[in-house]
Amino acid sequence: MYLIDSGGQYLDGTTDVTRTVHFGTPTDFQRDCFTRVLKGNIALVKAVFPNKVVGNTLDTLARKALWDVGLDYIHGTGHGIGHFLNVHEGPHGITYKHLADDPGLQENMFVSDEPGYYQENEFGIRIENIIRVVEAKGLPNNFGQRGYLTFEDVTFVPIQQKLIKIELLTSAEVFVLLF
Repeated sequence: MYLIDSGGQYLDGTTDVTRTVHFGTPTDFQRDCFTRVLKGNIALVKAVFPNKVVGNTLDTLARKALWDVGLDYIHGTGHGIGHFLNVHEGPHGITYKHLADDPGLQENMFVSDEPGYYQENEFGIRIENIIRVVEAKGLPNNFGQRGYLTFEDVTFVPIQQKLIKIELLTSAEVFVLLF
């Protein structure tokens, strides 16, 4: 397995993307781990949440499929994306840690979505996309007039299909991959 974390800074924005590929035949365990990381990536990007919710509230969504089988990763799930400053730029982020200055997620913020799994001395998996915070439209309610948000994926780099165990995905998760 090969994990590549890449990105660049351009006049109109900064990118940060990670993909994992396999040049041979992945084991069943590698495919299982990859698919669980993918499920976490999808769970986060499809989340709907109140305006200004802090990122550590959402971190569990990206970890659940791994936690279900006793796996985890030891880094945050996401970080703010800078523009000609730092690729990792706060004060917002999505992590299990409390970020004291986190103002909460707000429309038009950009953040990474990067769950992973790392089998020591064997392989590492991470799927990282940049996601934009956008208004969640069409909800039947708006409790407390807070406004509700979701994410829009702005990364269009393919994911290697031979690493996916399709039987672990729900029909909704497969739909996300197709569109």
